[in-house]
Parts: sequence; C-alpha cells; structure tokens
Amino acid sequence: MDLRKRHAMSGSGLTSVFSARPASARRKPSPDSHASQPRSWRAGNPECICNRRGRGTMATSSVSKGCFVFKPNFKKRKISVPIEDYFNKGKNESEDSKLRFETYHLMWEQMKYETERLQEELNKNLFDNLIEFLQKSHSGFRKNSRDWGHQIKHREIPAAALVLGVNVTDHDLIFRSLTEALQNNVTPYVVSLQAKDCPDMKHFLQKLVSQLDCCVDTEPKEKESIQVTQKMTHCSMDSLSSWYMTVTQKTDLKIPGKKRTTSSQWQSPPVVLILKDMESFTTKILQDFIIVSSQHLHEFPLILIFGIATSPIIIHRLLPHAVSSLLCIELFQSLPCKEHLTTVLDKLLLTTQFPFKISEKVLQILTNIFLYHDFSIRNFVKGLQLSLLEHFYSQPLSVLCCSLPEAKRRINFLSVNQCENIRRLPSFRRYVEKQASEKQVALLTNERFLKEETQSLLENLHVYHLNYFLVLKCLHNFTSSLPKYPLGRQIRELYCTCLEKNIWESEEYASALQLLRMLAKDELMTILQKCFMVFKSSSEKQLGSTAKRIEEFLAQFQNLDDAKEEEDASGSQPKGLQKTDLYHLQKSLLEMKELRRTSKKQTRFEVLREKVVNFIDCLVREYLLPPETQPLYEVVYFSAAHTLREHLNAAPRVALHTALNNPYYYLKNEALKSEEGCIPNIAPDICIAYKLHLECSRLINLVDWSEAFATVVTAAEKMDANSTTTEEMNEIIHARFIRAVSELELLGFIKPTKQKTDHVARLTWGGC
Repeated sequence: MDLRKRHAMSGSGLTSVFSARPASARRKPSPDSHASQPRSWRAGNPECICNRRGRGTMATSSVSKGCFVFKPNFKKRKISVPIEDYFNKGKNESEDSKLRFETYHLMWEQMKYETERLQEELNKNLFDNLIEFLQKSHSGFRKNSRDWGHQIKHREIPAAALVLGVNVTDHDLIFRSLTEALQNNVTPYVVSLQAKDCPDMKHFLQKLVSQLDCCVDTEPKEKESIQVTQKMTHCSMDSLSSWYMTVTQKTDLKIPGKKRTTSSQWQSPPVVLILKDMESFTTKILQDFIIVSSQHLHEFPLILIFGIATSPIIIHRLLPHAVSSLLCIELFQSLPCKEHLTTVLDKLLLTTQFPFKISEKVLQILTNIFLYHDFSIRNFVKGLQLSLLEHFYSQPLSVLCCSLPEAKRRINFLSVNQCENIRRLPSFRRYVEKQASEKQVALLTNERFLKEETQSLLENLHVYHLNYFLVLKCLHNFTSSLPKYPLGRQIRELYCTCLEKNIWESEEYASALQLLRMLAKDELMTILQKCFMVFKSSSEKQLGSTAKRIEEFLAQFQNLDDAKEEEDASGSQPKGLQKTDLYHLQKSLLEMKELRRTSKKQTRFEVLREKVVNFIDCLVREYLLPPETQPLYEVVYFSAAHTLREHLNAAPRVALHTALNNPYYYLKNEALKSEEGCIPNIAPDICIAYKLHLECSRLINLVDWSEAFATVVTAAEKMDANSTTTEEMNEIIHARFIRAVSELELLGFIKPTKQKTDHVARLTWGGC
C-alpha cells in the first residue's frame, strides 16, 4: 500500500476518534458553561481538575476524556471524644461513673510511677557495673597503657554480654533506660540495632551510620548536607573512621564555649553499639563486622553490648574461635524474672499504699500467664491494669476504692441508690445477720446510720489489710527456708493460699509447724530477727506489742545456757543395789526405761521454741483470715476471674466455634437469636455452612452440602420457585456457598480429599 494512502487512512482514523468527542470537550469551557455541564462531565474534564487542585497541565494531559485521580492531602483528625465517655457507656452506668474513671486514672498513674521507679532501682546495680566497665574501656583507649594491654590485647574489642532472660517484651524498656544512662555518663554515641533491620552487611552499616548521625549535635543545614553525602557515598569502616575523626575534632573545639554533659566532656568518646537480640543476627554479619572493626579499632573506638536472652554460650556458637578471640568479653546478669515479680507484688499488692486488691483466682491467672507463657513483668502489670479497669467499670461501689480519708468523705455524699448497692453486697448481708435486731432495722432503713457504719467498716478493712500483710511476711520468713517448702518458696504462693481459705486448716500448715518445732537455735534467732524488723515499722498497738514480744523472745534465747539440764533425781538416780535373779533384773530395767521415756523433761530451749511456734500460730489464726470474711471487701477486691481469662488467656478455637455456631454472641443482633440446633435464616453464609457441616460425618458430600445451604438461604430470601430470576439467584447462591466453603477451609475446618473428588474431609470432631 502506498505510504500516502496509509497516512491518509491513519489520519482519517485519528480524525474519527476526535470527532467522536463532544464539541465542548475540545474548547476551553467558560465558567458559565462549566456550571451548566453535568456533574460526571465536570469530573472528567482535565482542566477542571487542574483548576481545582492546582495541578499542572502535564499531569492531566490526555488524548481522550478521562477521570484523573490524585491522592488527597490527608490531615489527621484529632479525636475529640473523651476517654471517660467510653468508660461511662457500660452495663452499670450510674451518676458517679465519671468520678470512678477519675479515681481509676489517678490510681493507675500512681501504680505506673511506682513500677517505673522500681524498675530503675532494680536495674541500677546492673547499669552501674556496665558504666564502670565502659569507662574502664574508654580509659584504656585514651591512655593505651601497659596495664590495659594486659587486659585487652591489640585489636581486641571490649564487649559486654548482657544476659536479660527470655522475657523479650521487657527488653525494650531496659535498653531504652540503658541508652539514656550511657549517653549521660559515658558517650553521646550510643547505637541500638535489631536483627530484623540488618539482613546483610550493607544494611547493618547503613543503620549504624544513620543512628550515629542522629547522635551528633549539628546545625540543620550541616545535618542535611551530611545526610545527602551519606546517601551518595558507600558506607564502610573507612568512611566511619573519617566521620568519627571529623565529629570528635569539631566537638573538642566546641567544648570550652558550651556547657556539656559528663559524656561530652571526654575527649574522643567511644562508640557504643548495642545488639538487642544477638541470637537473631546471622553469623556472617557478626563475623565480618567484628573482623573489620578490630582492624579500625584505634581509629574508630568501638564497644559492643550483646543483648542475650538465653545463655552466654550463644556467643561461642555464633562466633568461631578466630573471631571470638578478637573480643574482650565480660558477663553481666540482670535480676531474675521471678525475683522481679516478687518485688512488684510487694510494692503494688502487699501494701496498704494502694487500696485496690485482687482475689486468689485473679492472682493465679496473672501468675500462671507469667510463669508458663512469657516471664514478662510488663505483661503482668498490663494484666493488673486491666483488672483495675474492670473493677472500676463493673463495680458501682468502686468509687470508695481510694484512700481512707477520701473514702470517708465520699460516703457522706452517697445517693440512695448507692446505699442500696451497699445493702445488696453479700458480705454486708452476712454482717447484718450477725447484728442485733434493732441494729439490723437501723442498717436497712436509716441512711445516716448506714453511712456511719460504712465508714467504720472501711476503717476496719484498712486495719485488717495492715495487720494481714505484716503477719503474712512474718509467716513467710518462718516457712520459706523449711525443707520441701510446704507453704511455698515465694510469698505469692503463700498469699494465694491465705486468700483462698483458712490456712491453718490445711495439711501443709500442720506440716510446717512440725518442721518449725525442729529448728535449731541459730536458725530460729535469725528468723525472729527478720520478723522483728517487719513488725518494728508498725505503729499499731497490737502489732507494736507483738514486736516487743518478739524482742523478749530474742533476749531469752541469748540468755539460754547451752549445757544440758540435769535430769530429775527421781527419774535418773538408780535404785539401791540388791540381790535379784535374772527375771527381776530384766523387769527392773524395763521399768527404768519406761520411766525415762515418760518422765523425760524438755530443755529450756525446747520450751522456748514451743512458745515461739505457738505464738506465731496464734498470730496466723487471728490476722490471716480470708478477705471474704470482711464486710465490704467487694469494694476493693476484684474477683471476676472469668472476665480476665477471656481477655488475657483466650482460646481461639472456642471463640471461633462460638462465633460460627452462635453469631448473636458477638453481633448482638436480635434477629440472629435461635433455639439450640436450629439454623437462623439470616445468619452469615459461613455460619450456615459451618452449622450444616457439624451434622456431617468425616467425609462431606459437596452436592448435598450445597443443596442444604441453598434450602436455608432460599428460606431466608423467600424465593419463588416459578420466578424468572431463579436461575440467576441459584448462581449467586452457588457463589456464596463456594465462598463460605473456602473460608471454612482457610480456618482449618475442612480440606480437600483424594478419596472422593466430590467430597471434602472434615478436620474437627465434636462440638468444635
């Protein structure tokens, strides 16, 4: 074909395409004409989009009509709904819900502050040892003395192996505090790296450089230029060494004119690199970095801190001897998780500083999750926070769960409904039943008398807790060192037992008393000294006298004579010698043996030891009563263990079965209510398919399953069998069935089988 003809045909085709467009699309629309155009046409006009969004014409240039999509400039909306509004919309909405939320928030802030302060105290010794090691390493870098040469050879990198335990969720908080402490006391150049951010050596060095850049105090323009040059250049140890020389020279020049921190006053401070999860780093990355860093150690002074969750032996498993010999390793061990938990319990629960308490079952759930799942103190405190929130959310009388003076003040302003809530408490009912008839009538009818009695009962509850925790710690001092630990080795085990029942009625308690009656003098005096220090802090009259009694016991033990007492003359002196035969001699010997056994007299130490054991037994029976015996204990105790278990220890399989078998449980739609064994018509497709599959055996016929599904759905849709749209609806129902079956397969309830092509195999059996 001729080229001109081809050009004419292509031109005519192009003209026809443009001619198909409306005339208004080829001319610039005026404002009037633009307003008169349809909305869909205005949306597809490129120039309209450019005018509205301020875009360039090149962004919307096209040979045909079209709709151009631009990503809008999203602005984060600030949620203006207060948190207390969500707290107020509950099952126990009352007039004091806002006050309960404020009380909860204040108490949680105090508990959170106490937890953070406790964390700092527990880590202080560890951080001090680490800082001392790093300062020693830094002085060796600066002096390059012979003494340091004996400790760290040429090209050896100082490395601290920090064993933190398997509670990985708590490590972030520890490393955050450690970084802050190192920046304030050792060096401003502290970098923390994780294995997930360093898949290879290139990313490892890039992360190292980027974090080091953030540690430098530079002007914004200088910082931007440094970042640009780092992106353009390749990261290597040579570039790091030159960067370190440049930064330290600038810092040394600026020191006289500025007020510096302790870490910035040092000349040429080292670079501390923290590897948070050493077990997760690949061996090749660690080996290459250590080898290269050891060759640049004098130009780029580096100190490594290995975060280890398992055991220090992991260092030698990851690094061969040729690489580990380049490290000067020192081991540091954090506080064990169980001791940390004991300290947290002592500061948050075994004290009268915070009135909120938890029941035995709730404490058991929290400790079981801690001991058998993660060893995480952070998660334990979060569970305690959830218990606190649930208590203030579900208990209307939790408004009185505050300090004793504030609780007495709030009692005076209780409404009639709140007074009725007090009368409905089971513990208060038991208390009323034990009173005289006149007092019973006054408590049930007189609001003023009820408020006065409530103030007195809350004060008694406060005194009960004060005495309870002191006697509990005293009993723990006696039983924590006994063989086989009949009442537990940790105080939390003893606390759970005392919360559950009368501890003196248990066999373990009787066994513990028997072992206490066999203690030696030195052991008993040591335990009494600990108990004296516990009771010495008490200002109560009864427990103050208890401290004096223990002090008297200690004085009596010190005055004891270690020599054995002489036996009684009547029982120990032999009878006069006389002639006798063998029979009478044997008889007299048996009589003397029986007399010694029955008339054996206890020593002064044994008598005093028996008095001490009986004294401790009386304290336990008097003060270690279960909380359920105290009136109004529901005000401060959270006992809804099932609610806490649903949130913290959920069972996914049971939750899936509940959602699919009874969708009303989660959706709260009244139309989904049905009798047991029935399939609701308007239930979700996956729920219908799931309930039908429960009626099948191990192999499910897809055809029968599909027909049963269609029958249920048809009843829901109320379809007419003679309708013209029946075939279309059948296709839709079939598609819905296929989707429901695919979802069940994804959840793991069924799988395809090779036994029969038109069947699927059921993977679960029984109710779920």
